[in-house]
Amino acid sequence: MSTTHSILDDKSILDDLEPGKRTVRSLPHGGFLFLEHDVPSLLIYRKKPEDDATLRLARTSASYLIIGEDNFDYFRHFLVELTEKMAARFGSFILIEIYSGKTGSTEFVIKGPSHKLPASLNVLATEFEKIDSRRYDVRLTTRIEQTKERQLKESEPLFDIEEIKERGGTLVGIEIPPVYRDSKGHVYPLYFKSFRESFAQAVQQAIFEFIRVQTSSKISSYNALGKREIHEEVLKIDKQITAIQSSYQFLLLVAPVNIQSLRDRFFETNFQEINSYHYRLLPIDPDILKRRLYNLRIDEIDDPALAYLYDQKREEIDQELTMLKERGSRNFFYSSIRLHKDVPKNILAQAKLILENIPENQSSAEENLLDAHDFKKLAEEEFEYFKEQSPDYNGTIHIRKDVNIIMVSQGELYLPEDYKMSPQEAQALIQHEIGTHALTYYNGSRQTLSQLAAGFADYDATQEGMAVLAEYLGGGLSGNRLRILAGRVVAGAALIDGADFKSMFNLLHFEYGFAKERAFNITSRMFQGGGFLKDIIYLKGLVELQEYLGGGGELEPLLAGKYSIKHAPLIKNLTERNLLKPATIKPRYLKTKEFQPKMRAFKEGIALSKMI
Repeated sequence: MSTTHSILDDKSILDDLEPGKRTVRSLPHGGFLFLEHDVPSLLIYRKKPEDDATLRLARTSASYLIIGEDNFDYFRHFLVELTEKMAARFGSFILIEIYSGKTGSTEFVIKGPSHKLPASLNVLATEFEKIDSRRYDVRLTTRIEQTKERQLKESEPLFDIEEIKERGGTLVGIEIPPVYRDSKGHVYPLYFKSFRESFAQAVQQAIFEFIRVQTSSKISSYNALGKREIHEEVLKIDKQITAIQSSYQFLLLVAPVNIQSLRDRFFETNFQEINSYHYRLLPIDPDILKRRLYNLRIDEIDDPALAYLYDQKREEIDQELTMLKERGSRNFFYSSIRLHKDVPKNILAQAKLILENIPENQSSAEENLLDAHDFKKLAEEEFEYFKEQSPDYNGTIHIRKDVNIIMVSQGELYLPEDYKMSPQEAQALIQHEIGTHALTYYNGSRQTLSQLAAGFADYDATQEGMAVLAEYLGGGLSGNRLRILAGRVVAGAALIDGADFKSMFNLLHFEYGFAKERAFNITSRMFQGGGFLKDIIYLKGLVELQEYLGGGGELEPLLAGKYSIKHAPLIKNLTERNLLKPATIKPRYLKTKEFQPKMRAFKEGIALSKMI
């Protein structure tokens, strides 16, 4: 069969290139095309033996062509026709061929019309120079070469430069230093992940600069030049990692079941004796779950943003499963430090400032306190507000004897049967637990990725910072509440310094003036599991959130699911690629008249002690 006949026989491929259509299909002679209808660019890679890593670099793009090893003329003619059709639609079309340089090379060579595309090629060079290399004893350099030879010298040209110019195309070649593999072709997997992420971003930024200046495309961000669909295998990994996480309730399993008897004994003995903590039986085998966790082929995810998010989540789940095996031991405490980190000095200083400047208010009359059933009614009213925005919302509430804190787990609200609170505290907790935790769980459950409901790695601090901010914006943040958050930080620092139960309680009760019940609650939470630092993240998350919003970050995107501030750029990236969507339901406090002035004050750096 002649080359011409091959093109004619497959003319339907080009006929399918219409606005609104994505073209994903195998081509004759071992080729593959993935083309977005609204992207006037194409990343090109020619298959080579033992060069899978470079192939994966090509697959990070929204539009790419893999050229097979047979019948090169077919692909040359196909590219000419494709260029003509895409250039007619957008005014211009850029083709970037990537290939690996010789073993030992540490130089990116960008080959293209530098006199015509100075901005695009300079962006490319600048971003390549940011790729992390020095700490691995590699010195990457970048060179822009003005040449008509856009490929490796030993490779056959894709086409004549003048011909492709006549068809409305621009060709750029990128010779990539193969520093991500050794002389035998073995890839360094951890470094390759970082290299791939930086490489993809560099290419997307350069292409966006070309599109912005040279074409009629309406693409408004370089993020939109990443992959526009989530591969079926990634969705399987997402569901599997969420299933593993959902098979156990970490907070419930590290909370003691005998908290009431612990409190009674400690008070009866005048703060001298604390009995042993008792825990629920583990409903899972951590080792089996770890085996399932590391059978997931996260390393094969070609989308750098998603690969990074799931790799971090796997590590976090691994740490939690280890901690479940270590309950009641000193090793649990050491693992908690790994998971929640140390107490930063600036957070500890803020905590002490709060405790020194805000006295505890013990004037609440007993008859004004609300019990768990009163709180349940308030929670149900908030659920109804959510239903007005999304009729399929369904909130669940459990009043239990065997929990010692109000919490939301997997979107469901758990209330201690003996819990009592003031009306102001109840209002704060409604916005904290329902207006933040339950809300973001629901919004995350409406996303394509189930991990936005379960929570990506390190989401806790951001979630708790948002929840405390919600208390402030909703008008329920009190001095006592702020003191509790500060007390938890001071207690966490004391735990790290080696305090035992009695000395921590004495520090809170006698030195910082906490009522014995509050001092006990803070202390008992800090010692559950064997030493649990999670409680330091409330104040820590609030400070991080204030810095983020004060620096131009936005609150509403954080409501779309459970993720960390540090992942906000990645979530924005995925949202701009239409892989994720904005929040389905929003909290009540956004519509109050106090919202704007309070948010403005928070962004401008109001002292935490002034937020009450």
